[in-house]
Amino acid sequence: MKSKRLKIAVLSRNTRLYSTKRLVEAGLKRGHDLYVIDPLRCYMNISVHNPEIHYKGRKLENFDAVIPRIGQSVTFYATAVLRQFEMIGVFSLNESVAISRARDKLRSLQLLARKGIGMPVTGFAHSPDDTNDLLAIVGDVPLIIKLTEGSQGQGVVLAETRHAAESVIDAFRGLDAHFLVQEFIKESRGTDVRCFVIGGKVVASMKRQARKGEFRANLHRGGKAAAISITPAERDMAVKAAKIMGLNVAGVDLIRSAKGTLVLEVNSSPGLEGIEAATRKNIAGEIIAFIERHARTGYTKTKGYG
Repeated sequence: MKSKRLKIAVLSRNTRLYSTKRLVEAGLKRGHDLYVIDPLRCYMNISVHNPEIHYKGRKLENFDAVIPRIGQSVTFYATAVLRQFEMIGVFSLNESVAISRARDKLRSLQLLARKGIGMPVTGFAHSPDDTNDLLAIVGDVPLIIKLTEGSQGQGVVLAETRHAAESVIDAFRGLDAHFLVQEFIKESRGTDVRCFVIGGKVVASMKRQARKGEFRANLHRGGKAAAISITPAERDMAVKAAKIMGLNVAGVDLIRSAKGTLVLEVNSSPGLEGIEAATRKNIAGEIIAFIERHARTGYTKTKGYG
């Protein structure tokens, strides 16, 4: 049975981005109407009886679904726009509260830990009075130190000595920034596993390998990707992590350690280019198919925690 033609908004600041283009292509191919909307150029009437969203002088209306492709730097305003879509009854692929939850590294790791998800030992701080005690909480060097607001490997430092760790922490303290200190999983050898979750199912997974001399496996940092088979336990871990965040679509990053597989991060706007190239799967098409199943059915969002 052919699905009803849908009017879908893609919240994205750049029509040329691979993920944005692929979602538009997949939606058009399946017979829907797709509109790329820059969330920062939206403005809103917040009222009880008639909430509205306007864009380039026109009211946005009659949308069936919205796909948020929200960058880290515009999270605050873009999630406000997404909330407005939700207020007028538009189905959101990932809801605003879930995106905000996942973007807050401290909150997300606390929620994962509370639900028993294994993670690298992690310490959070802002202006610690005792740097030595903070380091003792996490363990011996080398250590990963990173800003909580970073993405795609930015603001991440590998401190190989105690002195280096103390120097980086002093520098971050001077920036008046929140940061985390995390154990370095040596045995991973610069690799991690990205699991792409849609609707409570891992639809694709890839291994990312950091380039020589680099410890970050991010593809934006020159890492390489290849399709990989994951274990049933890893599959369950990825699905559970996405559910805890309340995300229908998520990129769950795992790392294989001597003490078992651990969750590194849950991404609310995972990129499509690397995973589609590595696995040769039509992930964009699967996302549109998920929207077709739920945009008009009163779908209950994946329950998150906290």
